[in-house]
Amino acid sequence: MRPTYPEVELALLSRWPETRLEPSLDRIRAICELMGDPQNAQPVVQLTGTNGKTSTSRMIDALLRALDLRTGRFTSPHLQRINERICIDGEPLSDELFVDAYADVAVYADLVDRDQEHPLSFFEMLVAMGYAAFADAPVDVAVVEVGMGGAWDATSVADASVAVVTPIDLDHTKYLGDTPAEIAVEKAGIIKPGGRLVMASQPGEVLEVMLTRAAEVGAPVVLEGADFGVESRTAAVGGQMFTIQGVKGRYEDILLPLHGEFQARNAALALAAVEVFTGDAELDPELIRTGFGAVTSPGRLEIVRRSPTIVLDAAHNPHGVRAMVESIGDEFTFNPLIGVVGVMADKDAEEILRELEPVVAHVICTQNSTERSMTAQELGDIAAGLFGEERVTVVPRLDDALERAISFADASSEEFRDAIGSGGVIVTGSVVTVGEARTLLKGSDPA
Repeated sequence: MRPTYPEVELALLSRWPETRLEPSLDRIRAICELMGDPQNAQPVVQLTGTNGKTSTSRMIDALLRALDLRTGRFTSPHLQRINERICIDGEPLSDELFVDAYADVAVYADLVDRDQEHPLSFFEMLVAMGYAAFADAPVDVAVVEVGMGGAWDATSVADASVAVVTPIDLDHTKYLGDTPAEIAVEKAGIIKPGGRLVMASQPGEVLEVMLTRAAEVGAPVVLEGADFGVESRTAAVGGQMFTIQGVKGRYEDILLPLHGEFQARNAALALAAVEVFTGDAELDPELIRTGFGAVTSPGRLEIVRRSPTIVLDAAHNPHGVRAMVESIGDEFTFNPLIGVVGVMADKDAEEILRELEPVVAHVICTQNSTERSMTAQELGDIAAGLFGEERVTVVPRLDDALERAISFADASSEEFRDAIGSGGVIVTGSVVTVGEARTLLKGSDPA
């Protein structure tokens, strides 16, 4: 009997969670082999890094589709629904196709579960479903974001023809290492023999690790700053306009409907990856403008409401929050700016709050619905030591936290009578927190 979507979701969530890891490609290799190795059915552009992976993936996807290629895209985590992780031609799998992908994989999963020391995890199942769906479509190219790390991430069952590395900093230190260089060793695992490396600007120690790995496997290297980069950028209505010096050509007057200097750099990285993938001497500038013009990146400096303006940003580590804060300062003039923050218990909450303190007039500490969430009270205690108690409010329920933030940011708010200009709200600290806020503010609008 064919399962329903809720039954599939429950079956997936009953498996090992993404936070429980057993570093090995044995299980994903076993199930892919039983399915006929669907990961090899199309070339793969694979992305790793600490921040910017999903936005850059979406940009690469949009550019490739503008070039009339059929794409598959695998990203994680999801904001609102699991379907978002597996996209074909830019659209998440429908519930029906998602169930079909699960049914295709489930019969083989039972065999692997019985044969392996540990069962397939939630993430490994989704990776297998993604590669199966891409092969079945079929797609011309798969754009695949790692879940964590690189060498032993399940997505690495495929050998990428282009390995894309976004900026690397500290995150997931429990699993990946305590320094950027240690983390880079794991992430460098996506660089495979026969592949090519396209990399964002990195700290010296990270650069050395990546270049060493590329040399070991004979992968040609393209670097931001040396081979490509953003020449200039200006704010524009609904986003920004910029000029990119690419690997093969110079592309002017590109409108990107996203905010933030970091998104312009993500765009340069995405364009370089597409140039390297296609191998063309120069891409058609009009097609590049079409591709970038169609880009969306939900939950990444996304404006979801006006009067007061509410911005969602899924930054969940200090490096990501720092980039977000810089972009807010460059592109918005909120006064006051109210923060709604909910973080996972395993994240560096103190450093996240420290990055926010200079720009946030008042922080509302809350929590999301998962067991992994740090409690609002614990977060509030940390915040009080940085902001002072008078600038901190603890509101455990996210819906109530949003209401409180809106009232604080309102121009007539009694709490901020001396504020000049328009108030704003930034919701941040966790992908889950931002996803739940997006559902509350926009309903089931697909990401």
